[in-house]
Amino acid sequence: MVEQLEFFEIPSPCRGICQSNERGLCLGCFRSRDERFLWQKFNNAQRSHVIRLSKQRRYRWYKKHHLKPSEDIESLPNQSELPF
Repeated sequence: MVEQLEFFEIPSPCRGICQSNERGLCLGCFRSRDERFLWQKFNNAQRSHVIRLSKQRRYRWYKKHHLKPSEDIESLPNQSELPF
């Protein structure tokens, strides 16, 4: 397997929602508390891994709640009651 070189910094996946559930996952980007706070210290490989994990979390959450990926969390009612 050939390793792809990263020439540019991977930007934060933050969407500006900045609300967490009881598990510490962000309602906007699905990163954990540690993943959000340590983002600036991560190298590109670590950032890529975090993005991969957050996409998996997002997918599972949308599937569990029978939502389409095009339906944005911000538009859902009662964000504080979302059980993910």
